[in-house]
Amino acid sequence: MTHDKSNRPLAGLRIIEVSSFVASPLCGLTLSQLGADVIRVDPIGGGADKNRWPVTDSGDSIYWTGLNRGKRSITCDMRHPEGQKLVQRLITESGTGGGILVTNMGGRDWLSHPVLSELRSDVITLEITGTRDGRAAVDYTVNAATGFPSITGPVRDTDPVNHVLPAWDVSCGLYAALAIVAAVRHRDTTGLGTEITLPLADVALAISGSLGYLTEVQVNGSGRESTGNAVYGTYGCDFVTEDSQRFMVVALTPRHMRDLVRLTGQGAVVDALEAGLGADFSKDADRYRHRAVLNALFGSWFAERTGAEVAAALENSSVLFERYRTFEEVVGSGELEANPLFAPLEQPGIGTYRAAGLPARFDGSHLSADAAPALGADGAEVVRSLLGYSQHDIDELIESGCLGTSEDERLSRSPAGHP
Repeated sequence: MTHDKSNRPLAGLRIIEVSSFVASPLCGLTLSQLGADVIRVDPIGGGADKNRWPVTDSGDSIYWTGLNRGKRSITCDMRHPEGQKLVQRLITESGTGGGILVTNMGGRDWLSHPVLSELRSDVITLEITGTRDGRAAVDYTVNAATGFPSITGPVRDTDPVNHVLPAWDVSCGLYAALAIVAAVRHRDTTGLGTEITLPLADVALAISGSLGYLTEVQVNGSGRESTGNAVYGTYGCDFVTEDSQRFMVVALTPRHMRDLVRLTGQGAVVDALEAGLGADFSKDADRYRHRAVLNALFGSWFAERTGAEVAAALENSSVLFERYRTFEEVVGSGELEANPLFAPLEQPGIGTYRAAGLPARFDGSHLSADAAPALGADGAEVVRSLLGYSQHDIDELIESGCLGTSEDERLSRSPAGHP
């Protein structure tokens, strides 16, 4: 199924994406879902992320195809002057919707904003860097420097614990998409281009500051303690049931707390605790300070019931909760089939699966992306339709090794260059 993008919010925009890994491709995917024509440019044979795990049994990257849905693919030799000139032309070709570059392949003068702005004065460039001084960095090294690993994991474990989710990459990719939309708006109203630099480390620092993790050290002189699975500053804890199922339970408001107390039948004990401790459990601070005694009190109720009984009781209350699940359980639950966010996608090399569209609904509908292209599959058509190259010109580029084709990429995967 091919989706019509003509009525989507960013229809008419053309983005040239020279990128790899997470943040930059996620930016391109998001813009593509919103209707932009996103053309990903890779070196011949693919970038460093072409075969990144997870992969299928045949070695095709589930990761790569997931982040490059809805794009067109061109490969060229970006070490060669002719290949560089080709990419520059794709970026700066005239037209109201073109002149936009998204990249995390920094440090290349020929891709720099000053050079590209000489070719097109209103060009918009967005370069994702590792740190603000241009050093290389990835999510996991950035995260190590933020302070989060020191308060992640079990309370009694003094070793730092990394988060499995690449949260800074994801945040950076979405910030990048927003920055492109803002720059396009600026160009539409002023006629001016924009040079955008977005350091991954600054994304992490900005979010850490906005959520108070850095501010409290500056104001109070000390940082946040490790709380394990407890929710900082209010009441939330995980509990284990009789049949070893685990639930995350959060009492974020006084109403939630009243319902949790009523549900567990601990009203008289809680009243006595408040009197004895001089506490008021309608307040976040007191629920948090005395969480250990509350955990012990409520924990027995969970331990005496099965997961099904606990879920049924919690569903009839205002208490916030979810049972801990594995990815296998999420897929096996039927939730993907029931959620219109997901739609069947036939991805060559991968198979048919339910792929997520844009989480935001536009006029009631999720915006989905088509299957990811074969690496290099669109090269000839892109340079023909956008740059006006003749078939003779295209053949010369291919023969010289400057422009790749999907056949080149297929052969590059085979031993000794043979199918």
